[in-house]
Amino acid sequence: MHILLTNDDGIYAEGIHAAYKELSKIAAVTVVAPDYEQSSVGHGITLYYPLFVKKVSPEKRFNGHAVSGKPADCVKFAVGVLLKGKKPDMVISGINFGNNDGCSVFYSGTVAAAREGALMGIPSFAISLNCIDNPEFSTAAKFTKKLALWLQKHTLPKGTFLNVNVPTGTPKGVRFTRQGTEPIHEFFEKRKSPHEKHYYWMGGKIPQHRNDNKIDTYALKNKYITITPILSDLTNETFLDKVKPYDIR
Repeated sequence: MHILLTNDDGIYAEGIHAAYKELSKIAAVTVVAPDYEQSSVGHGITLYYPLFVKKVSPEKRFNGHAVSGKPADCVKFAVGVLLKGKKPDMVISGINFGNNDGCSVFYSGTVAAAREGALMGIPSFAISLNCIDNPEFSTAAKFTKKLALWLQKHTLPKGTFLNVNVPTGTPKGVRFTRQGTEPIHEFFEKRKSPHEKHYYWMGGKIPQHRNDNKIDTYALKNKYITITPILSDLTNETFLDKVKPYDIR
């Protein structure tokens, strides 16, 4: 098995090293990741700036390629240039420092890299650790290996990838879940710079807790590993069928 490993925290992040350490026990792993943190860039790609690539060996723990672009760029570049068009058997993105459940899937560069793999027809998943400080990646890394072996034997539908979130501590178990749709409730704090100029810092309040383990956000808070199948095709098929008879001129 050949795995393409990427992330959005950057190639020097602890999470990608933890994933590599476990995945390299079961597969050949090619690491291609941003050369610095690219959190919350969504599915952006680089069009108006050149991409610079260099070989790196972070603390001599693995050999990889650092790309001056976004996570989706890394997947495109890896397949198109480094692998010369030969697709890997799997794309894995992570392990992200911080959760990517619910509406975060629209903002996350980690999730976007897995979606890019799915758009190319490659079995893919993104994996994130639900923490805000002092991350311990060992449980998530071991589950990354376990899920890679599982995915090797199970076929995902076309255009579908998996979004995985791992709680801190010891998980209660694993749940296949729906994506939560309640948005983060943002607020903007007005501040003043040392130069007497006003600026705004965005913050957010997490959705109110519900005891519903069928939804990723709540199952994750209840200490379950969540696996959510995500479609790349966002078409609302029900509404499309409803409006087909209409003629708007």
